[in-house]
Amino acid sequence: MTKNVFFEQLEKYGQQKFIGTFEGLAAEAQAKILEQADLLDFNMIADVDVKQQELPRGVIEPIKTLTIEEYKDKAEHYRKIGLDAIRAGKIGALLLAGGMGTRLGYDHAKGMYDIGITKPVFIFQRTIENIMDVTKEAGCCIHLYVMTSHLNDTETREFFKEHNYFGYDGNYVHFYMQDMAPCLDREGNMFLAAEDAIAMSPNGNGGFYSSLVNSGLGKQMHEAGIEYINVFAVDNVLQRIADPVFAGATIESGCATGAKVVAKAAPDERVGAICLEDGTPSVVEYYDMTPELMAAKLEDGTPAYNFGVILNYLFRVKDIDEVVSSKLPVHLVNKQVPYLDYVGGKPETVTPEKPNAFKLETLSLDLVHLTDSCLPFEVVREKEFAPIKNPTGIDSVESARKLLQDCGYVL
Repeated sequence: MTKNVFFEQLEKYGQQKFIGTFEGLAAEAQAKILEQADLLDFNMIADVDVKQQELPRGVIEPIKTLTIEEYKDKAEHYRKIGLDAIRAGKIGALLLAGGMGTRLGYDHAKGMYDIGITKPVFIFQRTIENIMDVTKEAGCCIHLYVMTSHLNDTETREFFKEHNYFGYDGNYVHFYMQDMAPCLDREGNMFLAAEDAIAMSPNGNGGFYSSLVNSGLGKQMHEAGIEYINVFAVDNVLQRIADPVFAGATIESGCATGAKVVAKAAPDERVGAICLEDGTPSVVEYYDMTPELMAAKLEDGTPAYNFGVILNYLFRVKDIDEVVSSKLPVHLVNKQVPYLDYVGGKPETVTPEKPNAFKLETLSLDLVHLTDSCLPFEVVREKEFAPIKNPTGIDSVESARKLLQDCGYVL
């Protein structure tokens, strides 16, 4: 980005203070800042009010979920619909793979982490193997879009190439980087994380589609005739991808979105609960689940908000085209963000001990709400939900290994 264009963006979004900051930097630092500016989605700053940290919620009510028991007799019917759509090239898959393995003590892309015991078994490998279960059945490949980050883009591309895409056709694998959002201080201003670095962070998992479009792959996806995109997170090593039964049920329902859900292990489990918000399908994150919502019961005595999303959605492309073009809500996340300070007249990066700034994020769960219609689709928890977030304990490498072994997978 040129200096003039950068300053135009800063002025457009009320960031004149950063112009003064930039002007005070050395030429080499300015050059690096301008390179980073190309990664930024400045539009996320628009309409952000740092004094209103929480977006207001509507009226939360239970939603009807299509349970395993209810669709078991129609599973083969749904499977045929789904397979027909796959063979017609109407379904694609999109992997959210921008995260790092930091919490696992691994300083690389999380998908490169090896969970094997007697042989290498990489998280990315499990993703491809799960996709190939379906493509072998359908007799054709599907397009896989892999959203990386500026931290792991190069190594992710090289890792897939080094492992020959784990047997998948590399012509159907497309990589792109997630856009970044500037971090804001308490007054709503951009700031530096170091002398030559803007304080910034990924624009949230809801940014998968705008980032895809900005990369140029949105055009490719439309030209390929893809009508539904299955969006999923990297860390669930058991999830079924482009699942024809799920796809078929969603397509037949006429809903703009399908959401795979599992019965919650406990009312306070750290998963978002599928629900209605002001009469429209939505998701309440676990940290927004009040004691009243957790205790609520249906008329038959079962928990009212018993099903949690596993971040495996099927979005109808024409609907997310409309939603993203009209702008997703931006969430402010209170975080500890390193910043540049001048100690004794010398520039120094300071790591704060408590939250000092806001990261800006869009969330995929907002797409569920804004697309207006959603089919919550229950799957067997033990066969489709093995997230890896920690080294040990709940939702860990240990628990995922056990679930994989219980499903017959040799590690």
